[in-house]
Amino acid sequence: MIEYVVPGNIDDRVVAKTVRLLERGGVAALPTDTSWSLVCSLKIREGVKRLRTLSAQRDERHFTLLCSDISQFGEWCSMDNTRFRLIKRLSPGPYVFILKTLSGTEKALGLRRSEAGIRIPDHPVPLRIIASLGTPLYSVTAKRKMTEGADEAYSPIPEEDLFEGGWELEDIKGVDLILDSGEEQNRTFSTILDLSGDEISVLREGAGPWPL
Repeated sequence: MIEYVVPGNIDDRVVAKTVRLLERGGVAALPTDTSWSLVCSLKIREGVKRLRTLSAQRDERHFTLLCSDISQFGEWCSMDNTRFRLIKRLSPGPYVFILKTLSGTEKALGLRRSEAGIRIPDHPVPLRIIASLGTPLYSVTAKRKMTEGADEAYSPIPEEDLFEGGWELEDIKGVDLILDSGEEQNRTFSTILDLSGDEISVLREGAGPWPL
């Protein structure tokens, strides 16, 4: 099902409908400042399970936590002042930050790693949904042929594998709702910066420039 939204004036009824869906374990497709993302509520295990099955990905490195505010990072991941300042400088924007998770995060989220990718997208639709839901979204990039197997983690995604129009995502079985702004979506992917070690390293070059 497609719901059309105006990014600068998103209908409260559509937001409420989307939040209810995510709270029931549903999967939605949202535009971001890069490409389309498939999302579920981070705190609903059924939604996380469905998203992993739909994407055919088992490696957590393919998934990203989408937040609406940098304060949400601190609930799940560890940041010192240097990392905080860098993230604040680059957010919202097309950057994923790999951070060490806090003690207990892996168990709470069902992760097998002590790091997580996290970002704040520069797009009003996901920001509004996250803020209304009250918790980050668990997300994966929407790609053609989602179930043909896992790609190498952090590898660049060919442009032809990404979507432009929301109507194209109707072919992905398992997506319950598509929020479409009616605009052609960028077919780009985020820059991934690993902040989990002593030095910053670039795991994937994307739409966000680095070094600055």
